[in-house]
Amino acid sequence: MIRPEKLQKGDHIGIIAPAGPIDIEKLKAAVPFLEQLGLHVVFGKHVQKTNGYLAGTDQERLDDLHDMFANPSIKAILCARGGYGTGRFATKLDYELIKNNPKIFWGYSDITYLHTAIRQKTGLVTFHGPMATSDIAKDDFDELTASRFNQLFDPEAFTYTEHISPLHVISPGEAEGELVGGNLSLIVSTLGTPFEMDTKGKIVLFEDIGEEPYKVDGMLNQLHVSGKLADAAGFVIGDFANAASTLDSSLTLTEVLNDYFLALNKPVLSGFKIGHCFPHVAVPLGVKARLSSNEKTLKVDPGVAKELEEIL
Repeated sequence: MIRPEKLQKGDHIGIIAPAGPIDIEKLKAAVPFLEQLGLHVVFGKHVQKTNGYLAGTDQERLDDLHDMFANPSIKAILCARGGYGTGRFATKLDYELIKNNPKIFWGYSDITYLHTAIRQKTGLVTFHGPMATSDIAKDDFDELTASRFNQLFDPEAFTYTEHISPLHVISPGEAEGELVGGNLSLIVSTLGTPFEMDTKGKIVLFEDIGEEPYKVDGMLNQLHVSGKLADAAGFVIGDFANAASTLDSSLTLTEVLNDYFLALNKPVLSGFKIGHCFPHVAVPLGVKARLSSNEKTLKVDPGVAKELEEIL
């Protein structure tokens, strides 16, 4: 595990669009929040590019990511939005460059593909959190969501409790392991690839948006049949936004989750405000976490190092 160095006021943060194209006005609207944190914002060279449903060609998006990791003045990299496209260039990523220049990498949704690839190829801790145009620029970007950026400046452990949101125990138990995961659709898309997510002994986070219960059923079944559910130590069920069924007759999302998780004999808790929602509680991926059904808590170790020496 490599924890990136913590931020300090005056540091430079780079913004890239490694997936879908961005709205430049929304991107500009997100900048004041980052400046209020004491950061100087630098845009990727190709951040305004559009190539159909992509923010530029694969090479342009890859170049921006490489440039940010290679630039010693950039201390953190924030993704502008998700959408689609990060998996298209995962095989071309320079993982040695990333490993030799560890720094904060932050995003979610389609960025799950990069979280998984980078962590498993380099050991770098990354951050599952709200992005520039899809979250920070919105009018309902709230105080709790904003406060979770503080973890980048102050490396303290974090405990998610029911003070944040009601939590439901699907399956009881206590477990400790590395926190991994993210968007369910993207996790399933890694199966059979060099970036297939390793869930063995891990606390696995799932979240998604716009997936009806039968689609979630299909994805969980694929993970079940492939052994990924059985391998894990426990599951954190985040937000599943816009998951209502359009079918005349359907199982509910809760029924689908129960079908796959009730009999696992390991802790599974749902109700976490992590994902396409507000508040959106950002968490580091790749650090040790402890999930408890008795306490109804998720305890997560810090994602950044206090000093540069801790990284080396």
